[in-house]
Amino acid sequence: MVVLDVPAMVHVSTSCNANFHTTGAHYMNADTTAFMQFLTADLFKDFPTLRFIIPHGGGAVPYHWGRYRGLAQDMKRPPLPDLIRDNIFFDTCVYHLPGIRLLLNVIPADNVLFGSEMVGAVRGVDPETGHYFDDTKRYIDAVPSLSDADRGKIFEANARRVYPRINRLLAD
Repeated sequence: MVVLDVPAMVHVSTSCNANFHTTGAHYMNADTTAFMQFLTADLFKDFPTLRFIIPHGGGAVPYHWGRYRGLAQDMKRPPLPDLIRDNIFFDTCVYHLPGIRLLLNVIPADNVLFGSEMVGAVRGVDPETGHYFDDTKRYIDAVPSLSDADRGKIFEANARRVYPRINRLLAD
């Protein structure tokens, strides 16, 4: 990954355990687990240019940011903003406006990538809004506190930073 200058998305597949609903529990748990593994490892000290995307807004990470800050402190790990700055990114496949607001209140805009799903975990239309649940752009557009600069980062600039080979392809 370092040699190729490519990121990786940490995304699981189905669970072998029928007790864990794949998209409602297993995915969220795995996203959260991945973050904890990054927090406890020295991976980025050894490979400072590695970049990972954790889907689904990071699972429970934004919701429990204070817990992870405290765990990092107790374990003598770097502060979370330093840990994620150049290496960990979260996408916006969160499926509702309050979740997007939380994600953007907790995670710096520099670490959020636009993500939406054509055939996501929920394939239906939200009866409260009349829109598909996985139409995530409209949620980002509905956050009035998000600056145009941060909106530009989420929709384009961060992707160009996380996937730098895109810039070379677009320049041709």
